[in-house]
Amino acid sequence: MRCPYCFNEETKVTDSRNVVETNAIKRRRECLKCQKRFTTFETVDLVIQVKKRDGNFEEFSQQKIIQGLDAACRHTKVSHNGVRELAHEITMELLERQVKEISTEEIGSLIMKRLIELDHIAYIRFACVYKRFKDFHQLQEAIDSINSEKAKA
Repeated sequence: MRCPYCFNEETKVTDSRNVVETNAIKRRRECLKCQKRFTTFETVDLVIQVKKRDGNFEEFSQQKIIQGLDAACRHTKVSHNGVRELAHEITMELLERQVKEISTEEIGSLIMKRLIELDHIAYIRFACVYKRFKDFHQLQEAIDSINSEKAKA
């Protein structure tokens, strides 16, 4: 790791911490030449390509999952930390699967399976966007599916 101040390649790590929300390691470093300190972030390079509904591809982003979940879980019992943990779990599942390509529909399904267990309001909010409800009847079907799941349990 090069020092951003003097470009010396000899540095030492003075502190390391896990950053759960971005699945990264934050490292505090010190240059052995100029003694200045700086911070670096090491992340797993996910080479998962996400196939969008329009057929285009983009790189997988845990941050996008967090943003979508934050919107769905706003003003519910699911905290921001809960959202980050859920996004991390989904990311870890994708890593374990060792997939190179996944569709937004598959990612949405993974999210919905977990959301229905956490909070029904967040589930419905996410479903409205993910399933692109066109009318009230589609929304009612989603609510009925929650009620039928409750009845089974």
